[in-house]
Amino acid sequence: MTVPRHLEEAAARLQEAEAQIARARAHPDGVENQRAWLEALTLYCKALADIQTYNNESIHEKLHELAGATGLKKFRSSS
Repeated sequence: MTVPRHLEEAAARLQEAEAQIARARAHPDGVENQRAWLEALTLYCKALADIQTYNNESIHEKLHELAGATGLKKFRSSS
């Protein structure tokens, strides 16, 4: 699967998690509702981390394309 497709799926999961969080917040406090909120928050964090990972991968791919287009053979070390 392509990076843009992974990003789209992660963004959809993020939106679904946001909806789950909103539903959990709309209900009264209780153990079950806190569990639902925590599960939704966990899904949100996972989706957000995936989005960051895929964004970094996308940027990395674009940098390699630019390097290839300009004839740059080797990248300098960042350290």
